[in-house]
Amino acid sequence: MKRKLLLALVATATVATAHAQVKVEDAIKWRQSAYATMGWSMGRIKANLEGSYNKDEVVKAANVIQAIANSGMGALYVPGSDKGKGWAETRVKPELFTDGPKVGKLAGDFNQAANELAKVAASGDAAAVKTAFGKVGGTCKACHDDYRKDNK
Repeated sequence: MKRKLLLALVATATVATAHAQVKVEDAIKWRQSAYATMGWSMGRIKANLEGSYNKDEVVKAANVIQAIANSGMGALYVPGSDKGKGWAETRVKPELFTDGPKVGKLAGDFNQAANELAKVAASGDAAAVKTAFGKVGGTCKACHDDYRKDNK
Protein backbone atom coordinates (compact mmCIF):
# COMPACT_ATOMS: atom_id res chain seq x y z
CA MET A 1 0.00 0.00 0.00
CA LYS A 2 2.79 2.43 0.92
CA ARG A 3 4.61 1.56 -2.29
CA LYS A 4 1.50 2.32 -4.38
CA LEU A 5 1.03 5.63 -2.58
CA LEU A 6 4.67 6.53 -3.17
CA LEU A 7 4.38 5.65 -6.87
CA ALA A 8 1.21 7.73 -7.18
CA LEU A 9 2.92 10.71 -5.55
CA VAL A 10 5.95 10.38 -7.82
CA ALA A 11 3.70 10.15 -10.88
CA THR A 12 1.73 13.23 -9.78
CA ALA A 13 4.94 15.17 -9.16
CA THR A 14 6.31 14.14 -12.54
CA VAL A 15 3.15 15.29 -14.33
CA ALA A 16 3.14 18.57 -12.41
CA THR A 17 6.81 19.12 -13.31
CA ALA A 18 6.14 18.30 -16.95
CA HIS A 19 3.30 20.84 -16.99
CA ALA A 20 5.51 23.46 -15.39
CA GLN A 21 8.28 22.92 -17.94
CA VAL A 22 6.10 23.25 -21.04
CA LYS A 23 5.81 26.77 -22.37
CA VAL A 24 2.30 27.74 -23.41
CA GLU A 25 3.42 28.48 -26.98
CA ASP A 26 5.11 25.10 -27.26
CA ALA A 27 2.07 23.26 -25.88
CA ILE A 28 -0.13 24.98 -28.46
CA LYS A 29 2.32 24.20 -31.30
CA TRP A 30 2.59 20.57 -30.33
CA ARG A 31 -1.13 19.98 -30.09
CA GLN A 32 -1.74 21.91 -33.34
CA SER A 33 0.86 19.69 -35.02
CA ALA A 34 -0.76 16.54 -33.65
CA TYR A 35 -4.22 17.63 -34.80
CA ALA A 36 -2.87 18.53 -38.25
CA THR A 37 -1.30 15.07 -38.50
CA MET A 38 -4.56 13.45 -37.44
CA GLY A 39 -6.41 15.54 -40.03
CA TRP A 40 -4.01 14.38 -42.71
CA SER A 41 -4.48 10.78 -41.61
CA MET A 42 -8.27 11.12 -41.60
CA GLY A 43 -8.01 12.52 -45.13
CA ARG A 44 -5.95 9.52 -46.23
CA ILE A 45 -8.57 7.11 -44.91
CA LYS A 46 -11.40 9.09 -46.48
CA ALA A 47 -9.63 9.06 -49.87
CA ASN A 48 -9.31 5.28 -49.65
CA LEU A 49 -12.96 4.86 -48.75
CA GLU A 50 -14.05 7.06 -51.65
CA GLY A 51 -11.58 5.69 -54.21
CA SER A 52 -9.42 2.67 -54.65
CA TYR A 53 -9.09 0.98 -51.23
CA ASN A 54 -5.53 0.23 -50.13
CA LYS A 55 -5.53 -1.67 -46.85
CA ASP A 56 -1.88 -0.89 -46.08
CA GLU A 57 -2.43 2.86 -46.44
CA VAL A 58 -5.55 2.73 -44.28
CA VAL A 59 -3.72 0.75 -41.59
CA LYS A 60 -0.86 3.27 -41.54
CA ALA A 61 -3.23 6.20 -41.21
CA ALA A 62 -5.38 4.49 -38.58
CA ASN A 63 -2.28 3.62 -36.55
CA VAL A 64 -1.18 7.27 -36.59
CA ILE A 65 -4.59 8.36 -35.32
CA GLN A 66 -4.52 5.69 -32.62
CA ALA A 67 -1.01 6.65 -31.51
CA ILE A 68 -1.90 10.32 -31.18
CA ALA A 69 -5.18 9.51 -29.43
CA ASN A 70 -3.29 7.49 -26.83
CA SER A 71 -0.29 9.80 -26.50
CA GLY A 72 -1.46 11.72 -23.45
CA MET A 73 -2.12 14.92 -25.36
CA GLY A 74 -4.22 16.17 -22.48
CA ALA A 75 -0.92 17.23 -20.90
CA LEU A 76 -0.60 19.84 -23.65
CA TYR A 77 -3.63 21.72 -22.34
CA VAL A 78 -1.55 23.61 -19.81
CA PRO A 79 -3.01 26.54 -17.85
CA GLY A 80 -3.13 29.64 -20.03
CA SER A 81 -3.08 27.72 -23.31
CA ASP A 82 -6.64 28.77 -24.08
CA LYS A 83 -5.01 31.99 -25.29
CA GLY A 84 -1.91 32.50 -27.33
CA LYS A 85 -0.25 31.35 -30.46
CA GLY A 86 1.52 28.20 -31.53
CA TRP A 87 1.76 27.95 -35.31
CA ALA A 88 -1.45 30.00 -35.32
CA GLU A 89 -3.78 31.45 -32.70
CA THR A 90 -5.27 28.71 -30.59
CA ARG A 91 -8.93 27.99 -31.20
CA VAL A 92 -9.61 26.20 -27.93
CA LYS A 93 -12.40 27.68 -25.84
CA PRO A 94 -11.73 28.39 -22.15
CA GLU A 95 -14.59 26.04 -21.23
CA LEU A 96 -12.40 23.08 -22.13
CA PHE A 97 -10.41 23.80 -18.98
CA THR A 98 -13.44 23.93 -16.69
CA ASP A 99 -15.67 21.15 -18.01
CA GLY A 100 -13.48 18.32 -16.67
CA PRO A 101 -15.94 15.41 -16.58
CA LYS A 102 -17.44 16.21 -19.99
CA VAL A 103 -14.02 16.73 -21.58
CA GLY A 104 -12.82 13.48 -20.02
CA LYS A 105 -15.76 11.61 -21.51
CA LEU A 106 -15.19 13.12 -24.94
CA ALA A 107 -11.49 12.24 -24.78
CA GLY A 108 -12.31 8.69 -23.68
CA ASP A 109 -14.83 8.31 -26.49
CA PHE A 110 -12.22 9.51 -28.99
CA ASN A 111 -9.56 7.13 -27.66
CA GLN A 112 -11.98 4.20 -27.81
CA ALA A 113 -13.06 5.06 -31.36
CA ALA A 114 -9.43 5.50 -32.51
CA ASN A 115 -8.47 2.14 -31.01
CA GLU A 116 -11.41 0.47 -32.72
CA LEU A 117 -10.54 2.09 -36.06
CA ALA A 118 -6.98 0.74 -35.89
CA LYS A 119 -8.28 -2.72 -35.00
CA VAL A 120 -10.83 -2.73 -37.83
CA ALA A 121 -8.33 -1.30 -40.33
CA ALA A 122 -6.07 -4.29 -39.72
CA SER A 123 -8.91 -6.59 -40.79
CA GLY A 124 -9.06 -5.05 -44.25
CA ASP A 125 -12.87 -4.88 -44.20
CA ALA A 126 -13.59 -1.59 -45.98
CA ALA A 127 -17.24 -1.48 -44.86
CA ALA A 128 -16.23 -1.92 -41.21
CA VAL A 129 -13.53 0.75 -41.62
CA LYS A 130 -16.13 3.13 -43.00
CA THR A 131 -18.29 2.62 -39.91
CA ALA A 132 -15.37 2.98 -37.49
CA PHE A 133 -14.08 6.01 -39.40
CA GLY A 134 -17.49 7.66 -39.01
CA LYS A 135 -17.37 7.06 -35.27
CA VAL A 136 -13.94 8.69 -34.99
CA GLY A 137 -15.17 11.66 -37.00
CA GLY A 138 -18.20 11.91 -34.74
CA THR A 139 -16.02 12.08 -31.64
CA CYS A 140 -13.92 14.82 -33.23
CA LYS A 141 -17.05 16.79 -34.13
CA ALA A 142 -18.49 16.43 -30.63
CA CYS A 143 -15.41 18.07 -29.13
CA HIS A 144 -15.13 20.73 -31.83
CA ASP A 145 -18.79 21.68 -31.43
CA ASP A 146 -18.31 22.54 -27.77
CA TYR A 147 -14.66 23.47 -27.37
CA ARG A 148 -13.30 24.95 -30.60
CA LYS A 149 -13.64 28.59 -31.62
CA ASP A 150 -14.33 29.43 -35.26
CA ASN A 151 -15.45 25.89 -35.85
CA LYS A 152 -14.70 24.90 -39.44
